[in-house]
Amino acid sequence: MNMMTHRIFFVLPVLLLAVGSVPVRASRGTGILPVIQNHGRDAHATETPDGVTTNPDFSKYEKKFPWQPSEKLVNSAASKRSTINYDEAKVRPYTLPDVLALTSGEKVTTSAAWEQQRRSELLDLFRRYVYGFAPPKPETLTFRLVESDPTAMAGKATLKRIAISFQLPVAWASRPRIQDHGQDARATEPFTFHLTLFVPNRRQGKAPVFLLLNHRGPENTDPTRRTKTEFWPAEYAIARGYAMAAINVAAEVEPDDAKATTGVRAFYRRHYAKPEELTWGALSAWAWSGSRAVDYFETDPDIDTARIAVIGHSRGGKTSLWAGAQDARFALACVNDAGEGGPALSRRNFGEDNAAINKSFPHWFAPKYATYAGKEETLPVDQHEVVALVAPRGYHGADAAEDLWADPRGSWLSLVEASKVWALYGKTAALRDTMPLVNDLLIDGPLAYHIRAGGHGLTPFDWKLHLDHADALFKKAAK
Repeated sequence: MNMMTHRIFFVLPVLLLAVGSVPVRASRGTGILPVIQNHGRDAHATETPDGVTTNPDFSKYEKKFPWQPSEKLVNSAASKRSTINYDEAKVRPYTLPDVLALTSGEKVTTSAAWEQQRRSELLDLFRRYVYGFAPPKPETLTFRLVESDPTAMAGKATLKRIAISFQLPVAWASRPRIQDHGQDARATEPFTFHLTLFVPNRRQGKAPVFLLLNHRGPENTDPTRRTKTEFWPAEYAIARGYAMAAINVAAEVEPDDAKATTGVRAFYRRHYAKPEELTWGALSAWAWSGSRAVDYFETDPDIDTARIAVIGHSRGGKTSLWAGAQDARFALACVNDAGEGGPALSRRNFGEDNAAINKSFPHWFAPKYATYAGKEETLPVDQHEVVALVAPRGYHGADAAEDLWADPRGSWLSLVEASKVWALYGKTAALRDTMPLVNDLLIDGPLAYHIRAGGHGLTPFDWKLHLDHADALFKKAAK
């Protein structure tokens, strides 16, 4: 962890815009992009009727049953990708790295040893081999309220739109003289992205908050609420007493494009003193932006900073996992349908594997990760260990019954192995192999897991279960 003292500036609002006004334009140096690529099964959500996001009907999920993929589902998946295994009987034996053993071989037997030795060791390994090294928090971070409406959602919430900006220092001699508007001549142009935040008006005290790291189109987190989608049912969460926040990470922070020439990584390549040290992939860049949102939450008197949850779906779920693993200010990490590169075990040959994910999305990871395609057993880490990095805080894994590509059982087994670390803290007993029933919610102290009927997606029912876990987890923090 970087122990440098950072200066954070909160810039008072220079412009208040009414809800529904002209969208805020990107300032110079921003990572805002006009288009988001559609990558197959995780296409943008479509607009839904108001009732879906305000008063969802969960009746179709009342039936609970053991998860057992049908032969028809397995054959259908296999017919689309013949090189991928979807048959549990064909999963090869594998041996996982011991989450409670240092690289020296010494066993970790106390939470103190985990905190002081194993945690930092694993963070370094995952940065080196999987997600890459990201820069520290910028010293010149600023927050500017660009839009506010205390009567949003028919008076039920207050909308805030915050521009998060920073500059990087440059040598005076290498910089042409800057004449305009008081910009620091010893710094680069700013990089800017935005945080959308709805805070419930009817509450007692500060509000807990869910931060969505949204890799889909900005329409999914429309601050005007003219467009509402199941992907971000803000009205439903507000009614349950939660603030709802979102960053459009692919649209404004880092493009979801292997050939991107814009975004925060390109900004650092141009302006950082030692860009070669930054091996971060897009997932790491998106997670980094989540931590900058927490930096803002720490300045907002409406937000309870002891009750911050981060959530993401699919590639966003991989991101929320990595964000929660690194930043202990997240009290709960919700990881939805994240699969390979998320909680699913890399050594388990079921569903998407290293070769497949790096062929399609090499920009998500550190360059070294792809070199382990076909030889995952030699990777110094496996994904149960990144799940364990969330301990002793809250973790909620979620899968979909028909989403074989994401290997639901591999994600569950990852949590089972990782739970040994929560047990080390005395937070819960280590979990057993038996998966929870479909549509049921397992809560065991700070740990939770569910597998929902249906396919790949972040649905209102998923949100309900994530919020149910937060209700139980945050009850003590609120006292």
